[in-house]
Amino acid sequence: MPDSNTVREITAILKSLYPNAQTELEYRTPFQLLVATILSAQCTDQRVNMITRRLFQDHPSVEDIAQLSLGELEEYIRSAGLWQTKARSIKKTCQILIERHNGEVPKTREELMRLPGVGRKTANVVLANAFNLPAFAVDTHVHRVANRLGLASSKRPEQTEQQLMEAFPEHLWKDAHHWLIRHGRRVCHARKPQCERCALAHLCPSAPKPRSDQESRCKQEDNQDPYR
Repeated sequence: MPDSNTVREITAILKSLYPNAQTELEYRTPFQLLVATILSAQCTDQRVNMITRRLFQDHPSVEDIAQLSLGELEEYIRSAGLWQTKARSIKKTCQILIERHNGEVPKTREELMRLPGVGRKTANVVLANAFNLPAFAVDTHVHRVANRLGLASSKRPEQTEQQLMEAFPEHLWKDAHHWLIRHGRRVCHARKPQCERCALAHLCPSAPKPRSDQESRCKQEDNQDPYR
């Protein structure tokens, strides 16, 4: 794990790179964010927004979507990955919210994770963004970037989440989540990270390190040796 000075430098750089970072999912209510986040599994935010603009325009509330038949809901979200499974989850979630929570989205991780289609990451997204509660959501981008930067050392998202909560102060958890997502999408790609243009490369243990002058001279001499 990096020392506190390195974490502060990483924080300052990420904040300067993404000063207005926030979720790219479009929503007006906690319920709409919950539905959008369920839909976002294995689906881009851009695709989700295309789906929810039409869905929420026609059926903005939990009661509205609960009244849709499963087939009607499927037609709205058909372009999302795993749309049939997501339609069943959203339909059941609406019923549970109405029957057990007076149509409101619960504000605890435990209650959120009892809803169909809601795992720890989805629950944390809702807690942090809809209710401004301390939570650190770890998706594939956050997990990848955090481990490459050395902010975490884990193969499991839950462990990465815990290590990130220890690395960053609580009041920065939501922002740091968005910073790491943006950096993962724009620079630190899964297959071909763009280390040559990364502002964090000098702090990143995963980035290729430049050769010393002596190594460069030796490499140049070796390339010029006709007997090599």
